[in-house]
Amino acid sequence: QVQLVESGGGLVQPGGSLRLACAVSGSIFSILAMGWHRQAPGKQRELVVAATSGGSTNYADSVKGRFTISKDNATNTVYLQMNSLKPEDTAVYYCNVKVEAMGVTYGMEYWGKGILVTVSS
Repeated sequence: QVQLVESGGGLVQPGGSLRLACAVSGSIFSILAMGWHRQAPGKQRELVVAATSGGSTNYADSVKGRFTISKDNATNTVYLQMNSLKPEDTAVYYCNVKVEAMGVTYGMEYWGKGILVTVSS
C-alpha cells in the first residue's frame, strides 16, 4: 500500500517562505513522476508543478521563479519550496506521485490528502 503524507503547511506572511514535504511510504522502487496541485477556496484544483524522474519540470506561470520542486531519493520525500509567497497562493496543496512499487501497476498514481497554506498578514 502506497501512502502520501504532506507536512509543512501553515500560516505565513506575504513575502515569506514555506517548504512543503510529501513523504511517500510503501514498497517503493522508484518515484517516476511527481507534482503538486492546489485548490483555493471556491476555485478548481490547479497544477502548481509537475516533474519527471528525468528532471523535466512544468511550473504554472503564477509560481515560476518562486516555487521549486525537489525529491530526496533516499527517503522518498518530495518537497515544494515556496518563496515570495503571495495572498493568492493561499490554498490546500496536494502532492501526487507516479511510482514503481511492489504489487501495484507500473506508473500507478497516488495523491495525498492535502495541506493548507495560508498567506496573510
